[in-house]
Formats: sequence, C-alpha cells, structure tokens
Amino acid sequence: MGRISRLLLVLAANAVALLIASRLFGGVRIHGTSAYVIGSAALGFANAFLKPVLTILTLPLVLVTLGLFYLVINIGMVAFAAWVTPHFTVHGLGAYVGTVALVWLVNWALESVVGGTLER
Repeated sequence: MGRISRLLLVLAANAVALLIASRLFGGVRIHGTSAYVIGSAALGFANAFLKPVLTILTLPLVLVTLGLFYLVINIGMVAFAAWVTPHFTVHGLGAYVGTVALVWLVNWALESVVGGTLER
C-alpha cells in the first residue's frame, strides 16, 4: 500500500475518532464536514511533526513522570487541532482525555487490522 493510501487511511481514522468523540463527550463540538476534514488533517499534522519534537524536548519530564506527561503532549495535539479548525471546540479535561483515548484506540485498531498490509 502506498504512502498516499496510508495517509488517507490515517486521515479517515482521525475523522472517525473525532466523530465518535463528538457523539460521546458533551465537551467536544464539531459542526460540519469541513470541520472533520480540517480537524483530521490538523491532528495528523500535529501527530506527525509536532508530537515528536515536543516529545524529544520534554523527554526528561516524560521520564520523571513515567510517561504521564505524554498524555499532556497528546492533549496539546488535540488542542492544536481544535485551535486551527473552525467549528471545532473542546471544553473540559475529561473531553480532552476522552478524545485522546479515542484517537489512540481508533488508530491502534486501524494499525491492527491493516498494519501488515500497510507495510508491504
């Protein structure tokens, strides 16, 4: 499977995760298809480029907190996506943590189901 197909699958997985989060958590509000597309792309960009840089810069904090600070980094990625996307807001720590967990779960499920196919 090519890089474009992998990118489209990851963007679709992020959009599905955001859709589920908006249905499950009252603090997550996303209005319109374009908000899902832009939010998914912003989340993909943040996870691909910003998260590795922030993880390296805050590695001592991640180690001292036994990885708990990594949750803060992931919350920051969702906050970034909400900040750059019109009609996408997240209110409350529970909504942020739930959204982070859903994005992780959906991406993990995608990797489990089609992971071997993606690497060929």
